[in-house]
Amino acid sequence: MSLQTWWLFVLMTFFVAATPGPNMLLVMSNSARFGLRAAVATMAGCLTALLTMMSISAAGLGALLHTFPTVFDALRLAGAAYLAYLGVQNWRSPIPQDAKEAPRPATLAARPALLFRQGLLVAASNPKALLFAAAFFPQFIQAQLATLPQLTILLATFTVIEIAWYFVYALSGKRLSGYLQSATVTRAFNRLTGGIFIGFAALMATAHE
Repeated sequence: MSLQTWWLFVLMTFFVAATPGPNMLLVMSNSARFGLRAAVATMAGCLTALLTMMSISAAGLGALLHTFPTVFDALRLAGAAYLAYLGVQNWRSPIPQDAKEAPRPATLAARPALLFRQGLLVAASNPKALLFAAAFFPQFIQAQLATLPQLTILLATFTVIEIAWYFVYALSGKRLSGYLQSATVTRAFNRLTGGIFIGFAALMATAHE
């Protein structure tokens, strides 16, 4: 892989990773509600799912989903259902009368495994990531060179850029937490993030390959 090709991949990945989506929204939301440590557990789940899906895509599952659209549709609708469930959960989160004095919800904040699983499921809920990887990565792999080393470089580069943007969103969420000190603002934040998740679910449910 030439240096020019790698830099082109870096540039394109930088803008693709920066695009707001369910993963980034979840990282930001959990950082705002539970703190930066909770966001790190969420990031780990999202990244694990993404790297797994991209590796599977490189192994040919992306082409399989193209060949069998029924499988793709089933995965897409299951993912949309989970995002809608997450949106309803956010929307209906209990609101303390005095957010300064009331403790944060400890169920998620104190259990990184639950946050990891939540991130894993959100990132894995979109089968389009498989198709994206199947279409995106081959553009930067030179056929005359060994595929595995090139794919390793691309995945490592993607990982670094994705993590960097996770922290940008997490730190933004951390700054937002300062405003979540009143019931009114907390309710508005929960309903906004819940509504966006439900919107993502609707887009995924109605989208076609």
